[in-house]
Amino acid sequence: MIGPPDEREQTPVRRILRDLGYFGYFLHQHRGGRSGKQHLLVALYKSGSMMTQRDLQCFSRIASGSISELLAKLEAEGLVTRLRSESDRRQLTITLTPAGEERAREVLRSWDKFDETAMACLEDDEVARLADTLDRLASHWQKLEEERKGEAACGKN
Repeated sequence: MIGPPDEREQTPVRRILRDLGYFGYFLHQHRGGRSGKQHLLVALYKSGSMMTQRDLQCFSRIASGSISELLAKLEAEGLVTRLRSESDRRQLTITLTPAGEERAREVLRSWDKFDETAMACLEDDEVARLADTLDRLASHWQKLEEERKGEAACGKN
C-alpha cells in the first residue's frame, strides 16, 4: 500500500519537476521523441530533402551507430536513399524519396495539429509568459550541463 505523499513531493520545485517529467513522456508519446525516424525525415525535408549523414547526425545529436541504424530502417521502408560520395568515400549523402517527402509532410501536419491543441487551455498571454519562463529555465539548465561537462572533463585528466 502506498502511503500519503511525502511532504517534500509537494514543494513547488518537486511539483514542477514531476510535471516536466510527465510533459516529456506525453510529448514523446503524442508528438514523437526528439531523435526518432520522423525527426530525421523532417530534418531532411526542411533541408531540401538532401543532407550528408554527418550533418544529419550533428543536427539530430544522435550517436553515429544509432543514426546508421535509423537510416537503415528508413531506407528499408523506401523513405530515404544513401549514396556514398564520389569525392570522399567516407561520406554518405542521404536523400528523401518521394514517399519519404510525403511521410515528412504527414509528420509536419500531425505536429501542427498537436500544436493547435496542446496549449488550448491557456490564454495567449499565459502561453507567452510560460514560453519566456521555460526559455529562462532551459538556458539555466544548459549552463548547469556545461558546468558538469567541464567538471567531468577535468576529472578525466
